[in-house]
Order: sequence, then structure tokens, then C-alpha cells
Amino acid sequence: MVSEGTSTGLRGLRHGPAPLLERHFRLFQALIHREAGIHLSRAKKALVEGRLARRLRELGLDYGAYYRLVESDEKERVRMLDCICTNETHFFREPKQFSFLESRVFPEWVARNESARMPRRVRVWSAGCSTGEEPYSLAMSFLARFPPSSGWEIDILATDLSTRALEKARSAVWPLAKAKEIPAPYLKDFMLKGTGPQAGNMKAGPEIRSRVRFQRLNLNADAFSLADRFDLIFCRNVLIYFDATTKARVMGRLIDRLGPQGYLFLGHSETVAGLNARMRSAGPTVYAPTEGPQT
Repeated sequence: MVSEGTSTGLRGLRHGPAPLLERHFRLFQALIHREAGIHLSRAKKALVEGRLARRLRELGLDYGAYYRLVESDEKERVRMLDCICTNETHFFREPKQFSFLESRVFPEWVARNESARMPRRVRVWSAGCSTGEEPYSLAMSFLARFPPSSGWEIDILATDLSTRALEKARSAVWPLAKAKEIPAPYLKDFMLKGTGPQAGNMKAGPEIRSRVRFQRLNLNADAFSLADRFDLIFCRNVLIYFDATTKARVMGRLIDRLGPQGYLFLGHSETVAGLNARMRSAGPTVYAPTEGPQT
């Protein structure tokens, strides 16, 4: 019998790791919060155990030995966070926000451009982009309104903590079942149906892929390696994983990256209320700087 705390053994290799002990859960809980800002309550112990079990089986480690590994090895720490992250998303999530873009934001941009108050260049940040459905949905919506022939330049930065999710997003390939989430005109104009080995899949077409660039970014990091400001920031269903202190800190950093006439989009259950007085409500879980134009 190999006791917990050893690095290898028949139990770990053949039958999976021993159960996650409370003391080891607390260590992972603190490490994950320190690294990513993710708050895991005691009720999430089973989730941590389940999401790390496969990696422990691959390495032949128990939870105690694995914690010591991730504490000292940055690459493995990144991989551990990949396991913990929840990558749930879909195309055109929060339809009311896309309607807000089309009915309010796009006309504003056109009017500002016509009055020489805005160049034909839009910078968008999808923070917490997961497997890519959000930034590609945005690319479809923007290009349908501002095609290349219009002279508008669309630049979408998509970031996520999970390297595994980013790899999937960069591939831009999804099961064909996801096609039902995409409006028919966009599906026809911007997505490719897989054939042969890719039968049953679809892929983002080159026109929208060229508008999106991906980067790993930890919203809990001390500083963001991002230049300039953004016209739109989407950070939807990300703040729900943070405690109040981390929410306020991340919110402040997001707002610092938002242009004076920009908009911040959050998830339907998220709000800036009580987190930052610099923002006001502008639409369905959409916020604008309080010092920006009141329309």
C-alpha cells in the first residue's frame, strides 16, 4: 500500500488517487484564489477533486504530491488552472445585448464618424472568451454591419485564463450541432460546413477568423499587458467566480481599459452596483462611463 503523500504508486496508476482530504482542498483553494482570483467555497470540494483526478492518474500522483508539484512548477500550475476553469459558452449568448449593439451602438459609431469624432476603427476586448464562441459571434455581427467594403477596421482581442480553451478557440472548429445557435444569414455568410474527416463539424470562415486574435491573460494578474483603450469590453459570466474584493479590483482594471465613450457588457446575473461608481447603466447589463455622453 502506498500512503498519501508519495509521488507514485500502484494505487495512483491503476485505481486513481485517494480521496481529496480537507487539508489538501484548503491548500488548492488558497492557491487557486491567489493565482486566478477564483473563489471556491467548501461546497466546491467535489468539483476540485473531479477535475483534477484525471491529471493525477496521468502522473501517478496523489493530491498532496500534486499540490507540491503545482506549487513549484509554473507550467503545471497553468495546466492545473486549465482543469479547474469552467468553459461554458455558446454563440450569440445574451441576445438582448446583440440587439443593443445593432440598434444603439452601431448607429452611434456611424454618427460619430460622420461628424469626425471617431475614426473607422473599432477595438473590442472579449475577456474570458472561453472556446471562442463569443468573439466570433461579435465578428459576425460587426462584419454584417461593417463589411470590408465599408472601410471600417474591426479588431477583436479575445483573452482567457485557460490555455486549453484558447487552443480550441484558435482552431475555430465546433460540432455542427452548435449551428442552431447562429442566425441563419450569419451561418450562411461566415461559417464553413465540414466534409470528409471534418463531417459533423463547422469552422469559422477566414473573414471572421482574420478579425480575432487570441492571448492568454489572467484577470487577477497585477497588470494587464494591453495597449490603448477599447470601444467595447465583454466580460460576461466571469465576475461570478470572484469574491467581492477581487470583483472590485478586476472591475477597476476593466474600466481603466475602456474608452470614454465605450461600453462594458457583463453577464445577465452580474452588475457594477457597489463595485465602481464610475459606471452607469446603459442597457441590458450594459454599462457606460458616468462621465461619457448621456444619450
